[in-house]
Amino acid sequence: MVAFAGGGGGAKLVYGLSCVLPPDQLTIIGNVADDFELYGLHISPDLDTVMYTLAGVANPATGWGVADDSWQMLDMLRRYGEEVWFRLGDRDLATHLLRTGWLAQGMSLTAITARLTQGLGCPHSLLPVTDDPLRTMVDTVEHGTLAFQEYFVRFRWQPTVQRVWFQGSDQAQATEQVRSALQAADIIVICPSNPVLSIAPLLAVQGVRDLLLARRGRCVAVSPFVGGKAVKGPADKLMRELNLDITPGGLIRYYEGLLDGLVVDEQALAADIPVLVTPTLMQSNEDKVRLADEILTWVGSFR
Repeated sequence: MVAFAGGGGGAKLVYGLSCVLPPDQLTIIGNVADDFELYGLHISPDLDTVMYTLAGVANPATGWGVADDSWQMLDMLRRYGEEVWFRLGDRDLATHLLRTGWLAQGMSLTAITARLTQGLGCPHSLLPVTDDPLRTMVDTVEHGTLAFQEYFVRFRWQPTVQRVWFQGSDQAQATEQVRSALQAADIIVICPSNPVLSIAPLLAVQGVRDLLLARRGRCVAVSPFVGGKAVKGPADKLMRELNLDITPGGLIRYYEGLLDGLVVDEQALAADIPVLVTPTLMQSNEDKVRLADEILTWVGSFR
């Protein structure tokens, strides 16, 4: 099975799936389009959120970073007069230092991610969708074109969005590991991640959409919306600004024929594909495992 995941919602479901599927039956494909450089460090927020969650060290209060982290490095930056708008904890910093050093030595992001996950004791495979440069760019009314982290963190996703595009997507190729995983997958789950900011960049990578269209297994998505709103973050605000429909039917259309099923939290209007209605808000580890188990049972009933 393959799970497409990015951000906190994706990481939560991935945790549940990792509890019910052994390592040889689950591969996670992660978003790299929100990667960026800060203070000379290569930071991969989406990959790290999934990795920390799988390792059991994620900060449950924020959904990002490492639990019980300290902030002495940031305090020192402030003493130097630096504007600190992206929070890097001291333990989290170790991840970025290693990644940056290994990239400088010529290691691929795929190899680095494998080494980091192994170091944290994560048995399941986490694959960057591409080893090539790929960056989410956001055109806004107030500030022009912003790199993703500027839009999302520095400006707290308040600017009005006119367009989202993926710099480098015309050249970025799916890795061989990603291609092999998608070709072999009997089930593909698109986790309840932001459709525009976390899933669309995965689909923009050369080869990914074609592999999904040629899939031999079933592909289902879990809606990130609960009660018609995003649980956290800008997904509903952003999609409305882009004139995208956040209803179940709208999500089916957004994924352009890629879905064999959709998981939602409330009854949807008649759809052309199977719909599973079940509570999708994951507030506890038990919620995550229950939802993962329900999805697998449901997809297993497809004929």
